[in-house]
Amino acid sequence: MNLFIQKYHKKVTGILSGFDRLVLKGSIRFLSYTAGMMNFLYDMGVLLKDFGEYVQRTTEQLRVASYEVAQCRDRPNIYLQSPKRSKELLAKQIMHKDKITDGLICLLRCVEPCISYKIRRDRNTKKLILEPKQRRCLHIYHYWVDPVFGFMSARIQTWLPFTIYICLNGREWLARQMDGVGMKYKRIDNCFTWLEDVGAAQRLMDEQLESQWVAEMDLIALKLNPAHDEIFQQYELNYYWSVHQSEWASDIMFKSPKALSEIYPQLVGGAMSNFCAPDVMRFLGRKPHGNFKGEVISDYKKRVEGIRVKHRVGANSVKMYDKGGQNLRLETTINNAKDFKVFRPLEGNPQSSHDWREMRRGIADIKRRAQVSQASNERYANALASLNTDSPINKLVDPVCCPIIWNGRRMRALRPWSEEDQSLIQIISRGEFAVNGFRNRDLFRHLFPDATLQPEEKRHASARITRKLRLLRAHSIIRKVPKTHRYVFTKKGREIATAILEYQNVTLEKLKAA
Repeated sequence: MNLFIQKYHKKVTGILSGFDRLVLKGSIRFLSYTAGMMNFLYDMGVLLKDFGEYVQRTTEQLRVASYEVAQCRDRPNIYLQSPKRSKELLAKQIMHKDKITDGLICLLRCVEPCISYKIRRDRNTKKLILEPKQRRCLHIYHYWVDPVFGFMSARIQTWLPFTIYICLNGREWLARQMDGVGMKYKRIDNCFTWLEDVGAAQRLMDEQLESQWVAEMDLIALKLNPAHDEIFQQYELNYYWSVHQSEWASDIMFKSPKALSEIYPQLVGGAMSNFCAPDVMRFLGRKPHGNFKGEVISDYKKRVEGIRVKHRVGANSVKMYDKGGQNLRLETTINNAKDFKVFRPLEGNPQSSHDWREMRRGIADIKRRAQVSQASNERYANALASLNTDSPINKLVDPVCCPIIWNGRRMRALRPWSEEDQSLIQIISRGEFAVNGFRNRDLFRHLFPDATLQPEEKRHASARITRKLRLLRAHSIIRKVPKTHRYVFTKKGREIATAILEYQNVTLEKLKAA
């Protein structure tokens, strides 16, 4: 992100990074698999033939306890015919109408799909079998204004195993924190366009990661199901909390809407035309290789708030949009944590050796989730920094189109529009080289894909690449990483390469339109 800030520091007032939308899932692990549920039913003295009646009884206990809370507080309890209706919009309308600033806003009920259990009769064994099944049951949505998290919501399914989803917003949470310390700010929806002290606000947002997540979520779970202890009686069945979905946003705050609007169209166009699949994979921490069988998609969408550009690798994505009129929001969304790694011991064996293992959904890896999300945003911002420049193309490109004396030797001029030099610039601009740079052998695979070259021919080809790299170094397009055989772009070199690649196919019609 430093490259972006350095380039547009005159337009930018600050950066704020942290969780935006965060969805936490609570599941009773012992009841989430068939053997555990069978043991529970055995201990409770429930026969499989009575399972349906038992489930109806526990569901009724949950519903009655939840409805009584809403009734005692004189809050609406509304049944929705369609699950497609916006529940958050309805809840906010009720909140503004009734001027709710603290506590329960409303309950909304709706029939939606869920994972529960079903009794089936096996024809071969003539026995009843309990099996997990996707079914439809009543879900209860709770909306309230929390003293810590602000406006938030939660959903609980009314059939065993009573799975919970809790949705909160990091910016809403931050507003509560700033109110608590008397910090001033300007806010539009879940976006801050001005902060009295950006550094202090960032420190408050960083404190969110240190929260006692399990204790906080357990308290919310008790509010969602006041009959929990009554239903499970002697069993101490607690919820296991995991991150179902996370959105980590970096808001780059501009001085005015005009300052952002001057560059945003170029960022959108450049992101859609320049970033290819390897680039997108690199943004999201994936190494491009031939064994990848997933799907990489880039698209843009016009919305009421503005134009949104989204790059997706599988279930995870990084996107950009203008938020609140004068904020450039870069946001990494993680739905599949297994695409990332965390340095940890084996689960269930904290004494084992640490190694890079799959990141878990559990709360234990939430800090690592924040780290990889922030790294994704930073890689994306640095790539965006090379897309737009205030310098005319001729001023950027003209200097490298002249011969130069380098280390006492005359080096030829670059020929940006020739096939030879243009191909070289295109290869070193590939996304797979954006982070760690490139070596002679990396370029060899692209410039000489013929695997049948003889050893002598390979040496000559490698020497040709060395001369090309020397030429790029002479014109300050690239620089050598100390004590390595790797090369990376200079800041000027990145701008020149982007200008050459972006405008190599510009037509006269496009120039006239511009």
